[in-house]
Amino acid sequence: MASFGLKVIRLALSGVARFSPDAAGRVAFRLFATTPGRRPRTAKEKELFARSEGWMRQAERVPLAFAGGRAIAHRFAARPCQSFSGRVLVVHGWGSRAAYLSALTEALVAAGHEVVALDLPGHGAARGRTLTLPMAVRAIDAAWQRFGGFDYFCGHSFGGASLACAASGLVPSVPAHRPRRLVTIGSPSEMTWLFKDLGRFLKLGPKAQVALENHVERIAGAPLSAFDAASGAGRLKSPMLVLHAEDDKEVPALHARRYAASGPNVTLEWANGFGHRRIVSAEPVIDRIVQFLAEDAARIAA
Repeated sequence: MASFGLKVIRLALSGVARFSPDAAGRVAFRLFATTPGRRPRTAKEKELFARSEGWMRQAERVPLAFAGGRAIAHRFAARPCQSFSGRVLVVHGWGSRAAYLSALTEALVAAGHEVVALDLPGHGAARGRTLTLPMAVRAIDAAWQRFGGFDYFCGHSFGGASLACAASGLVPSVPAHRPRRLVTIGSPSEMTWLFKDLGRFLKLGPKAQVALENHVERIAGAPLSAFDAASGAGRLKSPMLVLHAEDDKEVPALHARRYAASGPNVTLEWANGFGHRRIVSAEPVIDRIVQFLAEDAARIAA
């Protein structure tokens, strides 16, 4: 059953749409782009963030400014006693933060990588209350410029889709940045689905839905259909590992299958039983990511 707050929002949008579908579409987009509160939502999240505090304090915190926003990069230096395995950019999902991926970043550093983990605008230590896909891609571009590029990309959910779009150059005026290997974890494959789903969630009428999508396209500078991360992934040719749980209730498994069907460079592996959130700290998933990147390092060293 929908919450009282959601019912009020739906009713208000319905009233606005009667007079101006365009205004209802703009309001719906504003609701979508507003980032959630940063306090842990569950006892498990609170415990996870508490455990990650010591690890996150070891990172160098680097502010990143770009057109339209600011992000924070947490840089974990490679260990000097190990052979260098490459630089990895790690990006969290919607409503998350770099600290949520601490188990992954720790494992990557232990494997010899330098790791940069982003807090996207409106998340973690980054200021703001707004985030869009173009903003995320610009933050990735700012990190690329600041740190001199990355050998590997690894992202969860919205972060994985943002990295795939950044690698494919799908955001106008932002150059493509192609790593040697890319990993997505529970990530959506295209943006049209996202806004159709938003419209269903808010119970937008047909005219307000069209207005919402037109508003998104004006902001993004391209049609929604252009932001197809799966199609872009197939053109990359770089090896890509897609990790997804068929029991993911937030991003349906069909998105993983779309990635897998996009080209022979894409490998899909199921991490069933871990859902959408637990997947990022699941030991078998982290081990597989480390192995996937190590295969590339071994190939270069051979």
